[in-house]
Amino acid sequence: MNKIFPSAAAALDGLIRDGQLLAVGGFGLCGIPEALIDALRDTGAKDLTVISNNAGVDGLGLGKLLETRQIKKMISSYVGENKEFERQYLAGELELEFTPQGTLAEKLRAGGAGIPAFFTQTGVGTIVADGKELREFDGKTYVMERALTPDVSLVKAYMADKSGNLRFRLTSRNFNPAAATAGKVCVVEVEKIVENGEIAPDDVHLPGIYVHRMVLNAHPAKNIEKRTVTVRAGE
Repeated sequence: MNKIFPSAAAALDGLIRDGQLLAVGGFGLCGIPEALIDALRDTGAKDLTVISNNAGVDGLGLGKLLETRQIKKMISSYVGENKEFERQYLAGELELEFTPQGTLAEKLRAGGAGIPAFFTQTGVGTIVADGKELREFDGKTYVMERALTPDVSLVKAYMADKSGNLRFRLTSRNFNPAAATAGKVCVVEVEKIVENGEIAPDDVHLPGIYVHRMVLNAHPAKNIEKRTVTVRAGE
């Protein structure tokens, strides 16, 4: 089965519809599937619910889809770097399901593992627990969190072989493996595609069985979210 598609648009062809639940890997602008996000924007799909640690920044990453008003709801843990996100949320134009970062990762991991729900102490006594089942274990209160199983996951990896076995690079791994396993369909953007067998078994971070489609983006922009420099004395 050929998993390699000639473009990001082709990789999403026939998969994206209005009203879907999507997961998008990345942390800020680190490890985001840039070409796939652009292709998702270009589909014109609307009323999307998107699972992502945050929503990029203004004009970059998922911030592009906020600008085009294609996202109806975000399931996120941090949104502080995106002014348009803030504006839409405070104006009642965007739904938001705040989820603690570790809980968000576990909700995706559980979805990929076939676990429908789990209990955690994180969020007990806060608005995170509102409307959710509480249960006591060994004298401590836990909140039940439902797993996430998105219709489509958009993921970024550094390298893939032709069977879809993936290797991630450093911190860009972040939410990508969990998003990949949780999705009913997983589309991956990679910087390099090699022959089967060229990635040593111990270097495979995610088996190709989770990957349905791939697209090569050999030269991503990799924008820096926030650059901090130090001015030395006397300069």
